[in-house]
Amino acid sequence: MSKISASQVNELRKKTGAGMMDCKKALVEAEGDFEKATDILRKKGQKLASQRAERSANEGVVLSTVNDAKNKAYAIMLNCETDFVAQNQDVIDFTASLLDLAVAKDYATVEELKSADMGGRSVEENITDMIGKTGEKMELGGFEVVAGDNAYAYTHPGNKIAAIAALGKTEFKDVDLIGKDIVMQIAAMSPVAIDRDDVDPSVVEKEIEIGKEQARAEGKPEELLEKIATGKLNKFFKESTLINQEFIKDSKKTVGQMIQAADKNLKVVAFKRLSLV
Repeated sequence: MSKISASQVNELRKKTGAGMMDCKKALVEAEGDFEKATDILRKKGQKLASQRAERSANEGVVLSTVNDAKNKAYAIMLNCETDFVAQNQDVIDFTASLLDLAVAKDYATVEELKSADMGGRSVEENITDMIGKTGEKMELGGFEVVAGDNAYAYTHPGNKIAAIAALGKTEFKDVDLIGKDIVMQIAAMSPVAIDRDDVDPSVVEKEIEIGKEQARAEGKPEELLEKIATGKLNKFFKESTLINQEFIKDSKKTVGQMIQAADKNLKVVAFKRLSLV
């Protein structure tokens, strides 16, 4: 057959997003047939996915956004092996397209998103195609949604951390400022729950046991261990629950005090945080 032209290679690259050399090799193997070349590139992605299945994918892209109604916020994490690939604009754009799809279809779970149609193929199949393009293991590492009267999203520069939150009241002028402050607080301070009563009982039990063991290791009397552990637990609540944390913009206030000063009826009803660091 005739020699594969640069324009043919470029056309296949635009269609598939694969690298120039991979496109040229696929076209040569397919003898210029674009559909066969596309299948070859997809099979390459499947083969690489199988070969790299046991590798760690601890880097990636984390993004967040809100829907048009501003009553739901979404966060997504696409994992890969290296920061070099995570910083590739094609990978960032692909992650953004997954997030846009999730918002448009209002998906609620990572399973729904993985099986969703994206250009005639599932999201999971499209991720496999990206493996073929990048040469690295890639997987959908996280997907979160929160809903309320007003929803907010914050993606920290570098796309390594994202926080989303929903508030339960909207009828005052500063609600957007408060919402932005809250998602930045969540991104920066990584709370485990909204308030102390929202902390999982298993976490509370674990913190008490850790407190007792620490006190015992310091030689404290057995009869004081419970009291000491309770004190450490209260410190944990202050540092690790959102409304009891020091507000990052004003350490003289807690987040709860900041919210109450704005409106006594305002509440955080839900939040999620995704992080690679």
